[in-house]
Amino acid sequence: MVFCCTLIGAASQILIKLGTASLGAHPSMAATALGILTVPKLFAGYALLGGSTVLFVLALRKGELSLLYPVFTLTYVWVTVLSVKILHESMNNLKLAGLGMIMAGVAVLGKASRQ
Repeated sequence: MVFCCTLIGAASQILIKLGTASLGAHPSMAATALGILTVPKLFAGYALLGGSTVLFVLALRKGELSLLYPVFTLTYVWVTVLSVKILHESMNNLKLAGLGMIMAGVAVLGKASRQ
């Protein structure tokens, strides 16, 4: 369930980023709040973010926060990969090293929780 949260959370961030293009160069707080309700990509992004949060809450009922939250950080990995593929953002060795560290950290915590 938490793995699904990471994918849904990453998709929400990409939609939110894409939706911000409709807000103009310097939107006010009110214009941004209105945009969340009127710009389809922003609305969908925030709806997915809410759905991801609900799934995470459900997962917390049965799991340990000390294990589930680090797994949730895999969202950073998916956001970076999707940003490169969809938004054509750059990838470099430092970003790759950071992603590797996140994945290694999650693996170590997962192994430690089984012992």
